[in-house]
Amino acid sequence: MFQALPRIGRRRALQGSAAAFAAFGLLLWWLLPLGESSPGGKVTFSTGTQTGVYQLYGKLLQGALAKDMPRLDVKLWQSEGSQENVERVATGQADFTIAAADAVERYMLQDKPGADQLRASARLYDDYVHVVVPGASSVNSIEELAGKRVAVGQTGSGVRLIAEHVLDAAGLDPVKDIKPVSAGIGTMPEELESGKIDAFFWSGGLTTNAITDLSVRFDIRLLPIGPDLVKKLHEQSEESSYYRAAVMPADAYRKAQADTAVQTVAVPNLLVTRAGTDETLVEGMTRTVINSRDRIGKEVHAAQLVDLRTAIYTDPLDLHEGARRYYRSVKP
Repeated sequence: MFQALPRIGRRRALQGSAAAFAAFGLLLWWLLPLGESSPGGKVTFSTGTQTGVYQLYGKLLQGALAKDMPRLDVKLWQSEGSQENVERVATGQADFTIAAADAVERYMLQDKPGADQLRASARLYDDYVHVVVPGASSVNSIEELAGKRVAVGQTGSGVRLIAEHVLDAAGLDPVKDIKPVSAGIGTMPEELESGKIDAFFWSGGLTTNAITDLSVRFDIRLLPIGPDLVKKLHEQSEESSYYRAAVMPADAYRKAQADTAVQTVAVPNLLVTRAGTDETLVEGMTRTVINSRDRIGKEVHAAQLVDLRTAIYTDPLDLHEGARRYYRSVKP
């Protein structure tokens, strides 16, 4: 893209001018949107359920990419969640996605098709586990969900994966000890409100609009997931080692929390692609993700936590080479 610097032996003044010009060109290329020189064509971004955080984040990122890479046509493709998202990218059905680290690890441990081709562009924000019950419910702990009708997420979702881990840590068989209901965030709030279920699991960024809206019109509570369960989660498997103890701030869902912080677990989300994805495209995508944090964060509060300093920590995936190029370009 840029001319090589003059060979040793040319006039030093000319050499210095050429070097300065090249450096200035590099600076402009890194700092400005790619514009007409940006990658073109179509890419598919697998998101999540219609009312989930992945879908909203994807939609806002699509808008940011339209400004930064105007020749790129980004198609959003809704999914059931992390597990389906990982499979889509690994098998080449989608080019980019968001997925929780535990779902990525499970796919790799099971050595499913394309697992060795998975790469990451950035660590984004953490998903927090919500376990929601009616305010008048007699259930006060995960263990007390025994025998209850519990929505555990859809089959291909990260919610389903983490719900099974949490229930198992509490000594409950996810199939036998509760009455599992397959449902997503699009229907779970209404099913709880109408009494069709007794509780539901959700794993998403803070805050999730569907839960905020539910708390305004219906009295709900959030069940705690304490340190004892976190310890048991870490003892289960490699994929559950990505769960960390976390606290939902008291003001996350004011109506549901009565100004009280709630202990829970969180898991990091990654921006995932494949090893063979064009490096310039991945570099531009990574740049937009980092630079659009504040814009997207106005509507997706979790996106405010996207941080250049932590974005490179993408375990269990290696960084894509295009992402490495971006991070090197902004290294102090």
